[in-house]
Amino acid sequence: MSTTSEDISKAIDILKQIRTEINRAIVGQEEVIDHILIALLAAGHVLIEGVPGLGKTLLVQALAKTFKGKFTRIQFTPDLMPSDVTGHAMYDMKSEQFHIRKGPIFTHLLLADEINRAPAKTQAALLEVMQEKQVTIEGRSLTVSPPFMTLATQNPIEQEGTYPLPEAQLDRFLLKIRIDYPTLAEETRLVKQITSNTVGESLDVSLVNAIINTDDIIKLQEVTASIRIDARVYDYAVNIVRSTRTFSGISIGAGPRASIALIRASRAYALLSERDFVIPEDVKNIALATLRHRIALAPELEIEGHDVDSVLKAVLQKIAVPRI
Repeated sequence: MSTTSEDISKAIDILKQIRTEINRAIVGQEEVIDHILIALLAAGHVLIEGVPGLGKTLLVQALAKTFKGKFTRIQFTPDLMPSDVTGHAMYDMKSEQFHIRKGPIFTHLLLADEINRAPAKTQAALLEVMQEKQVTIEGRSLTVSPPFMTLATQNPIEQEGTYPLPEAQLDRFLLKIRIDYPTLAEETRLVKQITSNTVGESLDVSLVNAIINTDDIIKLQEVTASIRIDARVYDYAVNIVRSTRTFSGISIGAGPRASIALIRASRAYALLSERDFVIPEDVKNIALATLRHRIALAPELEIEGHDVDSVLKAVLQKIAVPRI
């Protein structure tokens, strides 16, 4: 697909409008919003880590409304079955035939809340759809309508009664985002906004306007895939990923899928930064979110109190940044 400068300008304008609309419902969390938009532009999925009550559901609802997309939320629990996610076949007594009843996975934006509370079999059913973009029910393959994006959440504190995602499944998420508490100013704005002439304690998305449709999102993804990257930037991204495999203190490094993810995310970062080409800083700025769930630290570093982000920052400091 050939992308013109007019396509790029239009895409940048649409992204500005999407940000504006989301900010009608969400107070603060600018970096989180940007990272979710990056994942959407790169046609990837997101793992969100943060304590409850920080507006994750509201953010996904607001994003879906901007492009008239369908939004579904699934609360993952220990008794959730794969068919509760994907759907199942039902026997109709009148017609004496089986009919497929599609599950909540058939949507545009899926919020998989507390994914690590469901058993491995249910997690695998969701992650298979994320990878293959299709569901098999009673031998029939059913595709999910594009754009399809999964935003899975997990609580960083509670570990009892959870089933941690294996490394191979974590690798299917383009980004891992961490949502922190709002700043004092943001929290004050939030409290004022909710308690001013409002019944109840939650915000809604009624102020968010639909500005595009699902076809426009697919077009944005095509534009993102055409963003130019210099050969030296490719080398820089791959060198970062390869360095995680030999860096002291990292027991499991990132695989080739991480290099692909880093390039895809960097293209989206560039477009969100209103450019039609990737610079090394784009790669560097999105590297933590792309790699933090793809590596494992050596036990001695964890005992000493080091975390994944600090080690990745050390990796980035050792890689020479090319001049473009």
